[in-house]
Amino acid sequence: MKKVIIAFDGKRFSEAAFDFIRRLNEKQPVLATAVFLPGVDYAELLYSLGGFSGPLYFESIEAGDTDIVQVNMQRFKQLCQQNNIDCRIHSELDKHVIAELKEESRYADLMVISSELFYKNLGEDKQDEYIERTLHNAECPVILIPEHYHFPENTILAYDGSASSVYAIKQFAYLLPEFTGLKTLLVYAGAETKELPGKIYIEELLNRHFSDLRIIRLEMEPQKYFNSWLEENGNAILVSGAYGRSGLSEMIKKSFITDVIHDHKLPVFITHR
Repeated sequence: MKKVIIAFDGKRFSEAAFDFIRRLNEKQPVLATAVFLPGVDYAELLYSLGGFSGPLYFESIEAGDTDIVQVNMQRFKQLCQQNNIDCRIHSELDKHVIAELKEESRYADLMVISSELFYKNLGEDKQDEYIERTLHNAECPVILIPEHYHFPENTILAYDGSASSVYAIKQFAYLLPEFTGLKTLLVYAGAETKELPGKIYIEELLNRHFSDLRIIRLEMEPQKYFNSWLEENGNAILVSGAYGRSGLSEMIKKSFITDVIHDHKLPVFITHR
């Protein structure tokens, strides 16, 4: 059984994030631990996860917000009961508990958040930066779920030969073996070489875990065309290291993966060492 954290803005219940956990639980039971984050505490959360450039913007705390959070917590509990999901709710949030979201990830197997609703109250212009910081500081893998998504029917592994990209692939295989039987593409790109980096080693590793594997080199400029290519490859989950920096590939540099997340086309699994 995996422990999965699902983090909500208390006012915005992510149907997609819950649905993803529900589908995981159907394949293998999980403990779903919900953390409801009231908007008033986001500043504490953000600063606890690291500093940011530029000012922070917050919604005003309106009358009735607490009631909305309570309704969403009750909805989560009822949905878990209806779907036979073992669950916990962390709702007694103060400035100390909010600061401990990072620590919670240390004791979890996986965190699931909505790529569209998480930190939405901070303003769209800043949302990408805050998600990036959360990914950087999380101490477990994170799956970002668009609100309108299809449960994965195939897997795309973004690879550039770096330790980060290999680590992400291994963590995905270890944590989510239920996906390793899906059609899987290992994709790589780069101007420096046309050869698959670490060819013998990566093939030995992947063939032990993924039963329906193809390896392809993208004959395109990834930062311009990869999103379109993703849409043509069906209902997939993208697996990426946390912003690879090797120079071998443009595929998983920060600006690239941020664009993929921002487009809200498919779930993205990200982790770092």
